[in-house]
This record gives sequence, structure tokens and C-alpha cells, in this order.
Amino acid sequence: MAEAASEKKCWICKDRVLDYSNMLVMGIVNVTPDSFSDGGLFYTPDHALIHARQQQEEGADILDIGAESTRPGSEAISADEELSRLIPALQLISREVTVPISIDTYKSKTAMESLKYGASIINDVWGLQYDSKMADVVAESGAGVVIMANYTNPALFERKGEIVDDCLRFFEKSEKIADAAGIKREKILFDPGIGFGTDTKESIELLRAIPQIQEKGYPLLIGPSRKRFVGEVLGGVPADRRDPATASVAVYCGQKKAACIRVHNVWETVSVLKMQDALDPR
Repeated sequence: MAEAASEKKCWICKDRVLDYSNMLVMGIVNVTPDSFSDGGLFYTPDHALIHARQQQEEGADILDIGAESTRPGSEAISADEELSRLIPALQLISREVTVPISIDTYKSKTAMESLKYGASIINDVWGLQYDSKMADVVAESGAGVVIMANYTNPALFERKGEIVDDCLRFFEKSEKIADAAGIKREKILFDPGIGFGTDTKESIELLRAIPQIQEKGYPLLIGPSRKRFVGEVLGGVPADRRDPATASVAVYCGQKKAACIRVHNVWETVSVLKMQDALDPR
């Protein structure tokens, strides 16, 4: 995306080495009929491929493909249904793009199959805590992993304090799971889970706490794109009008030295980050 800084900071994802000295941009490719922002737009494999090509051309460093919506109120699907949506698109995309491919899933079966078809990163919205086999799949494959905090299911994780404290406590639990499975530190990015059980105030608190969360010693991925807190700050605008504000969040995250930003609108994000780097190099 931008010129590499003098000090390399590397995220190891199978045979791919990603330098996040300058913040990486992860483009979202949804092959779902019901995602909150673009559900159904890129549902077929051919449309997903066109979208993936476009995001790569616009400067995405990583493509994150998801086949199950995680929007509030969405219904869970089986791994088999998830794979039936995902694999045809992944087969096409992995043959034609050169940037690393991430798979947005919390199911070990989906992760295992996806890694056979060209994926090198698993983006787990339950931070290795939902599926007991996920950590072993990641460790054995050598994949990179995004460990996301998730505050939506008290049966899996019970909140006890302020959002930042809860975030750190969630991560400590995931870190123990990763260590026990043998996942190396250089393969992990942590995502504080903005919007996954957080209100607007808490989402902003998590963003402000980026330096504090980074003290755990892991690079951060931030996923603010078109989320409800952005719309509420803007007075209730719909998801398709939240990209400029999302880009503002991206600049803020870059200034706070986040490793990666996950967005729907790659071109707008890459553009503002390039301009920010020109004006005030990281």
C-alpha cells in the first residue's frame, strides 16, 4: 500500500510474510445473501471474483472472504452450507489474485478445507474459543490467525467490567488456547471486536484504547467498516453512507500504529492512508 518503513514488522501466514510497518488494508469479500452492508451483491462465485480483482487493483493487501453473516440477529449456518458458498468462490479467487486470502470463519472444518484451496489466514470472530479444534487447525497448517474478541454470547464469554478490561480478559483466554496449541506469536493478530456486543460508547473506547491493548505485545487488526457506531456518530446514516467516516477511523488507527484495517471500500481507505503517509509519515 504505502512505502515500507525502515523497520519491518512481519506477520507470518503459511508461506506469506506480510510487513505491517505501514498499516495493511484488508478488503472484505462477502459471499453471503444477508450481510448487513453488501449482502447478496457478490453472492455468486463469478461476482465474488470480480469484486476480489477490483479490491486487489485498488490496493488491498489482503482479501477476507466470508460465507456466513455475523451481523446482529443473523442465523448461524452449518459448516457444510458455509463451505458450499465459500469453496467455489475461493477456487476462482485463489487462482487469479496474488495477495493473501483470509477466511472469515469460526468453524474448524471450514478453516481446514479453505486452507487446502489457497487461503493462508483464518479470521476467527470467536478468537479460538468457539470451536475447540480451531487452534489445532491453525497451528498444524502454519496459517496466520486473527483472534477477535466477541462479547455477544454470555455462555461463551461473560462480561464482568469495563469494555477494555473485558477485551483484555478475552484475549488472555484466547492467548492461553493459542499457546497450548503451539501457535507462534508471529502468526497472531488480535482484533478487539468493535461492534460485536459493543455499543457506540464502548466501540469508541476500544479505539481510544488501541495503545493500551497493544501493550499485550500483539499487533492489532481493527474492523470499523460501516458499523453501527459509525452511523450513530453521524446521526443515523445508513451503512452505504458510512465510508468517509470509516476512512477517518482508518487514519486514526494508522496513527495509533494498528497493523491492519478491515474495510469494505478499499480504494477510499487506501487513498486517505496514502495521503496521510505523505503528509505525516508513520
